[in-house]
This record gives sequence, structure tokens and C-alpha cells, in this order.
Amino acid sequence: MSQSPNKQSNFDLKGAQFAGGLVNADTVPAQQIGGNITNYNPQQKQNLAEAAAEIQHLLNQLGQSYPTSTPLEKQIAVTEALNQINGNSTLKARVLGGLKAGETEALKELVDHPLVNILLATLEGWQDVE
Repeated sequence: MSQSPNKQSNFDLKGAQFAGGLVNADTVPAQQIGGNITNYNPQQKQNLAEAAAEIQHLLNQLGQSYPTSTPLEKQIAVTEALNQINGNSTLKARVLGGLKAGETEALKELVDHPLVNILLATLEGWQDVE
């Protein structure tokens, strides 16, 4: 598409440099090409979002009852969260299913709480036991 002499482009690409290449995604690990790209189906997205919302609510609720200033206090709060997750078979299935599907990073991003990393690391250990 050519521009008329009176119109100016909104983009000044003089001197711009572009680089790129082809990657065989079958043989190159995703970490080497900029991270994992996962396309979740709508049901997976909903399950992940629901699990994240429940974890967020649970951690916020526990934060009101349990102090988390020291590493020991944080572990106590996480242990209580684990007990509650273990007692809720639906939430437990959602979370463990998400972790098995490699959705740990997505859960970390969806749950805005300082204890989420400790909680998810412990839950990942549950996968080996079950």
C-alpha cells in the first residue's frame, strides 16, 4: 500500500534493525525460545482461575488469623492452608490437576499473596506422594 506524498507515517522506521530466525520447536526446549507457550482450553482456564481465587481467599483469610513475620509463622500458616485444601476434595483436585499440567507459574501469577510460593512448592511435593 503506497502513501500519498502529503500523508506521513505514524512510524519512523529509519535505521530500524530486525532480527529473527527459525526454530524447530520439536527439538528446542521452550526455555530456549522465550518461555513456555501453553494454550489452555476454556475449562482448564476456568478451573485454574477458580483454584487461584479459592487459594487467594484462603491465604487472605489465614493471614488475618495467623502471623507471618517469621519463617516459622509462615510455615504454620501454610500448614493450615494445606490442611484446609486437603479437606476440600474439589479444591485439592483442581490445584493438583493444575500442578500436574504444569500450571504452577500461572497459579503464582494469579494468586497475589506472599505465601503462595511456599504453598505451591509444598503442593508440588504432594504430587509425588499421590
